[in-house]
Amino acid sequence: MIRYQLQKHRLIFNFPAKTSRSSLQHKDSWFIFLQDDSGKTGIGEIAPLEGLSPEYIHDFEPLIHLKVQESLADIPSVLSTLADFPSIQFGLETAWRSLQSSDPMILFPGLFTEGRYGIPINGLVWMGELDFMMKQLHEKIEKGFRCIKIKIGAIYFEDELSLLKTIRNRYSNQELEIRLDANGAFSPSKAIQLLDTLASFSIHSIEQPIKAGQHEEMARICQESPIPVALDEELIGITSLTAKRELLQQIKPQYIILKPSLAGGFEGSEAWIQVAGQQGIGHWVTSALESNIGLNAIAQWSASLKPQIPQGLGTGQLYTNNIPSPLHIQKDSLYYLPEKSWEFPN
Repeated sequence: MIRYQLQKHRLIFNFPAKTSRSSLQHKDSWFIFLQDDSGKTGIGEIAPLEGLSPEYIHDFEPLIHLKVQESLADIPSVLSTLADFPSIQFGLETAWRSLQSSDPMILFPGLFTEGRYGIPINGLVWMGELDFMMKQLHEKIEKGFRCIKIKIGAIYFEDELSLLKTIRNRYSNQELEIRLDANGAFSPSKAIQLLDTLASFSIHSIEQPIKAGQHEEMARICQESPIPVALDEELIGITSLTAKRELLQQIKPQYIILKPSLAGGFEGSEAWIQVAGQQGIGHWVTSALESNIGLNAIAQWSASLKPQIPQGLGTGQLYTNNIPSPLHIQKDSLYYLPEKSWEFPN
């Protein structure tokens, strides 16, 4: 018999984390613990994003209890039925894999968990006043990052161009890769004009230039854009293999961004990878503001895929009260240091 327990954990940001949608001061996660009759325990993280996770409601915890209780009798079989509740699906899937592992924190054993391989990651520059963004940028570059992701769309476009001009005056595209994330900030009518302007700075890609759900407009932008386009929010809520295939066939992006907490856990994300690969569409993996519990699971899964390009897994340092873990960023790579211990919540 499997028993479970939930523990809510409010993560506090080091600074207001701005996107074009909102400004975040804190974020709630729920740790789910599974225990079998022998006393063995597994842990996962349910980390919905308000405004993005399709299952999120104001009083979210009762929904977690309901779905977990419905799943306990046969978790492996029930996981696939939770596609409309991706953050719960991801947390339960991770906790179950943790319970089955000899070490509850080693879900995908390999060179990464042995401390012998670091996952290449991008440095993340959050939106804010120009001086704040410049400060973040210099800190990332000084630490050794050679791929920078910049969130845009919340300040004046001219200030964002000034930031990009400053970067390119100092670093060529061979020295520093720039990815942009608009979080749907552009209007369909002006998107190509803005992308034409941004293209002069040798941009690797831009995530979600317009809001999700405008498939015909997004398809047009992907076809006309001088910058490769990556779909992010566009993937949320697309659960069947057929629907995934049809979406990518219609829009034809150059990349997709996979966030297991939003894309249906590892199983749902792997389905996206399969469909995208069949159409010659690239991908990378990104965390979705989980604590180190969720980030650990995503990083290990990402490492098992043997990524060739930087992943978006540098969010573990965003919080003042994250869970101390063996995860460690060195230069532009994320490592798991097995000699370091986890400090679990009570």
